[in-house]
Amino acid sequence: MRRFSWFNATSLTLGFAFLYIPMIILIIFSFNASELVTVWAGFSTRWYVELLSNDAFLDAAWVTLQVAVISSTIATVLGTMAATVMVRGGRFRGRTLFSGMIYAPLVMPEVITGLSLLLLFIGIGLDRGVLTIVLAHTTFSMCYVSVVVSARLISFDRSLEEAALDLGCSPFEAFRLVTLPIIAPAVISGWLLAFTLSLDDLVIASFTAGPSATTLPIKIFSSIRLGVSPEINALSTIMIGIVTVGVLIASVMSKRNSLAQQRDEQAAARAT
Repeated sequence: MRRFSWFNATSLTLGFAFLYIPMIILIIFSFNASELVTVWAGFSTRWYVELLSNDAFLDAAWVTLQVAVISSTIATVLGTMAATVMVRGGRFRGRTLFSGMIYAPLVMPEVITGLSLLLLFIGIGLDRGVLTIVLAHTTFSMCYVSVVVSARLISFDRSLEEAALDLGCSPFEAFRLVTLPIIAPAVISGWLLAFTLSLDDLVIASFTAGPSATTLPIKIFSSIRLGVSPEINALSTIMIGIVTVGVLIASVMSKRNSLAQQRDEQAAARAT
């Protein structure tokens, strides 16, 4: 049976070209010496040097990183707790309302979420800044963590926890020593997803950010409204490079873990 044909090859090539040719063009023009982003005037790293001396972009990047780390950490803790309640809480009064409130940000338009949070912060007199962005990002990213962790908890073998309880562990110790290490990959995946969503968010952050705190997506969006600057090409190239390195590291670690697991299984098979 032929699994690969010229049609498949053509479709795959066009798909990859559609996705990656714009990125390649962006990377190439980030080394352009001209101030016009569409006119090539020779190779230069000028815009990378100017980007590293641009305090506005550097401050926005620092704010974005702070918000992403703090909000994803809080969202991971709350999302894991919510997933545990939904999977193991059984039928309790208000379960439907609770699950609906957890999953609502998944289907709620970001404009509505951002506007409602803005009205809330104004109503309680909370000045907009880093804190309000963190609260907003925690609100919409927590549901994604909950979905990822819930999928892992559903397939979790409860007999492992029961064995720990029989050996004298308290319920909290059994969760900390047995359950949490096993579901750790799902928890880490949820944190990474929340971190990525926070880095990428523009709409909600634009409602909840104030003059004292501007995230990098907001800064980039406000800059390109006056015209695309070569500095933005350089910044985008750096972000693409960071993501690429992260993906490669994750792939290498995953491959090493799978190889180690295969060696352990082979060793166990030989021992038996």
